[in-house]
Amino acid sequence: MGLSPDNFHGLTLAVSSSIFIGASFIMKKKGLIKAGTKGIRAGSGGYTYLYEPLWWVGMISMIVGEIANFAAYAFAPAILVTPLGALSIIVSAVLAHFVLEEKLHIFGVLGCALCVVGSISIVLHAPQEKPIHSVKQVWQHATQPGFIIYTFLVLIVVAVLIFRYVPRYGHTHMVVYVGICSLMGSLTVMSVKAVGIALKLTFSEMNQFKYFETWVFVLVVTVCCVFQLNYLNKALDTFNTAIIAPVYYVMFTIFTILASVILFKVIYYMYV
Repeated sequence: MGLSPDNFHGLTLAVSSSIFIGASFIMKKKGLIKAGTKGIRAGSGGYTYLYEPLWWVGMISMIVGEIANFAAYAFAPAILVTPLGALSIIVSAVLAHFVLEEKLHIFGVLGCALCVVGSISIVLHAPQEKPIHSVKQVWQHATQPGFIIYTFLVLIVVAVLIFRYVPRYGHTHMVVYVGICSLMGSLTVMSVKAVGIALKLTFSEMNQFKYFETWVFVLVVTVCCVFQLNYLNKALDTFNTAIIAPVYYVMFTIFTILASVILFKVIYYMYV
């Protein structure tokens, strides 16, 4: 299946996003390491990294990347955009090797290669998304029983991870921090998709910000991003960046595709 013009625009924005985000991992890690020598480390609950310029450079790079990613979701389906994050793995893994001197072993290289192959496969078979003409349509999807159940399950699992497993295993098992980021990230992406559609339609002179549903999605994006940022900083400060990036990418992609299938029923449209 060939790429439609909208899917091509989404593809271009997603690739640009991955480059900025991949580089941001390294700059933020350098900032966290430097800040850790001056105060309490982020992995131990400290926030001295907020005073470190290098961390803010990484943060700005991530914001630029996320803006491009945000725009990509307005043009292309999440099942196409999210897997392209594989490129950020390559960027962060290569930079981690040369800048942070964090060695990526043969299995890590193989894992990165498999991620890229899987992403290319999804891009080549990307589904055409059913046209959405109003944020209210997304809201109707989001208030269906299937997605409501998924949302509640995500919030319950995240709460269990934060209050039970973070204190016990957060410093020894990276899947705890990464799991929180990935689960909340799946809700972030669905809300970003809705806000992106709202902006796209608003710029086409169909104001979507007059609906309260749009502002609910904006609030969800804000809250979920704060959670992700906090626990991603803890993960980066505690574990090897070259390992965090691919594991986060894989878990984030799995949950995002699952949420997209439940919300937009993308798999169905692939075969009709």
